[in-house]
Amino acid sequence: MDSNTNEVVHDFPPFIRIYKDGRVERLLGTETIPPTTDPLTGVQAKDITISLETGVSARLFLPKITNSTHKLPLLIYIHGGAFCIESPFSPQYHNHLNSLVAQANVVAVSIHYRRAPEHPLPIAYDDTWAAMQWAISHSKADGPEAWLNDHVDFDRIFLAGDSAGATITHNMARRVGVDGLLGVKIIGIVLVHPYFGNKEASKLLDLIFPTLTGTDDLRIYPAGDSQLSRLGCSRVLVFVAEKDGLKDRGWTYYEVLKKSGWNGVVEIVETEGEDHVFHLFNPNCERAEALVKQMASFMNQED
Repeated sequence: MDSNTNEVVHDFPPFIRIYKDGRVERLLGTETIPPTTDPLTGVQAKDITISLETGVSARLFLPKITNSTHKLPLLIYIHGGAFCIESPFSPQYHNHLNSLVAQANVVAVSIHYRRAPEHPLPIAYDDTWAAMQWAISHSKADGPEAWLNDHVDFDRIFLAGDSAGATITHNMARRVGVDGLLGVKIIGIVLVHPYFGNKEASKLLDLIFPTLTGTDDLRIYPAGDSQLSRLGCSRVLVFVAEKDGLKDRGWTYYEVLKKSGWNGVVEIVETEGEDHVFHLFNPNCERAEALVKQMASFMNQED
């Protein structure tokens, strides 16, 4: 065996390690659990393939149905993990969505986009957009997935994501505002501890997003976006955490969006004493439960 096989050429703990022979080792987010029906909440889950060509897939979540004629809001969820680790099938994300779906009484599509570095950005953006289009194709109740045909109110659509997933969520809402989305509207988006750029160079982003035009590229750095006023939703909820190194970036987004001329309502919640995506690693703590409750309330409030 070539002695160079195990030579590390890129090391980005705690996310990925890349070897000279091209192998990618993911250091976190590799554990998965199967879809189940939760005995406590009654939430059902199942996995579906959205595109055989690209391999884009999703885990769907359906809350306990007490009235089969009552349509429910749709949540499209985009997981985090620096664009290169994690999936909807990990215990953290499965359990988070299970809890959120139960509390909010929504149907959820948790998207499994292709991850960098094997699939460099903006592939994850394109995959997410394709998955959104797939979900919206059920708005006439004639799509391939019965849960969406039978149970979703397509007048009440929400997007949410954490960390890198929040970055993608913002970009999807911007694209809806600029390009439209098959005639439907997004009511609101939730950005949990968003991973936006801050005009500082990032070696990881340079590697996984080779077409970036610079530290002010609008796909990563929305604060400089002259089209921010066209954001395609009417409500935005931003979460930041006191001890998170990305906290200031979430606050900057909130302030810039407020001043952009966008005619929606933006709120921000800062969680004291907590760090980045604490709610995934310690979901039973009081502050994590409060975060999920606030997300559910955001999706349930009347417009």
